[in-house]
Amino acid sequence: MAPLRVLELYSGIGGMHQALKESCPWAEVVAAVDVNTLANQVYKHNFPGTPLWAKTIEGITLQEFERLSFDMVLMSPPCQPFTRTGLQGDVSDPRTKSFLHFLRLLPRLQKLPTYLLLENVKGFESSAARQELLQTLAACGFDYQEFLLSPTCLGIPNSRLRYFLLARRHQDPFPFRAPAQILTRFPDQNLEDFLKDEAAGRVGEVSSSLSPEEKSPVPNAGPDGSSDSSSLKGPFLFKLETAEEMERKQSQDTDCSVQMLGDFLEEEYEEHSQYFLPPKSLLRYAFLLDIVKPSCRRSTCFTKGYGHYVEGTGSVLQTAVDVQLESVFKHIEELPEEEKLRKLSTLKLRYFTPREIANLHGFPLDFGFPEQVTVRQRYRLLGNSLNVHLVARLISILLG
Repeated sequence: MAPLRVLELYSGIGGMHQALKESCPWAEVVAAVDVNTLANQVYKHNFPGTPLWAKTIEGITLQEFERLSFDMVLMSPPCQPFTRTGLQGDVSDPRTKSFLHFLRLLPRLQKLPTYLLLENVKGFESSAARQELLQTLAACGFDYQEFLLSPTCLGIPNSRLRYFLLARRHQDPFPFRAPAQILTRFPDQNLEDFLKDEAAGRVGEVSSSLSPEEKSPVPNAGPDGSSDSSSLKGPFLFKLETAEEMERKQSQDTDCSVQMLGDFLEEEYEEHSQYFLPPKSLLRYAFLLDIVKPSCRRSTCFTKGYGHYVEGTGSVLQTAVDVQLESVFKHIEELPEEEKLRKLSTLKLRYFTPREIANLHGFPLDFGFPEQVTVRQRYRLLGNSLNVHLVARLISILLG
């Protein structure tokens, strides 16, 4: 069998490449393209045999694309123009320029690719860039299907809702295609119900799986990502959580179709002390943290600011598993600062390590970082990456 020739655009640290290895081992990445120097170092470290083009996509000519003779395109265009917490510049944002350049060149290729997979944030589905994409695909004879999926649908305890598009140039359309709908489950998950889903944005399970980072910005958010908790409304019990929110979390933790976080954690060792939250962060953000234990079956989306900013960038781990969270937070606001800190410290809260986040993202244990890449840089790179297992499943569906 001739290898499937794959072009990987916006290659980052290689999440798409890793998913391709998992789902289609006979495929060959003929070129990976990214301008991020740090991400390229990590990519080279893990995929040294892959041609890596450290150049802008808008700097690649039609002739250069033609010479690659690729059968598949994997791409994760910059998400900043489409995030609901950003400026939503869409096609007017300079970071969309490279994506639009590729769309202009695609119909001009003498040999069109057979397959295309695109990943982006929730919000892309309502963008003008998405309309440009769909019009280009239709003009090129592609059949396509859109999805909004989170790793939780694979039993992975991490909410990371993302937009995906699968497109292929086959005479036979996707057997599960639901025109004008964005599907929220895989085709083999309750197929009868699956085809009855409403368009994304009106499906309850989508909004309920959103992490704080994926929802609307917090009220009165400051430049460091902090918020004025006095503006939050609702019958809060403790830790600024409503009864509804607590019930939702408890429901997630009893969902045995999802693995426990403990399955993805490293063994506790002395070097983990660097990941414990400092006293200042404990006192300032304790009421706003999403605190999870190894026995939990959930965690919020880890963003590129994790480990640097505290609120809304991802869950933190309670390593003192026998301490009851409710007992620590009960009447804690009435205590003097020193006593408050003492009680909070009994929880032994720490950040997830970069390796643990990589585990939750589906990167294998042999995937690593060059030694010169700092912990903060690893968090940033992982926060910009994707879930490998989820993309691998989609590639298998695309090729099926």
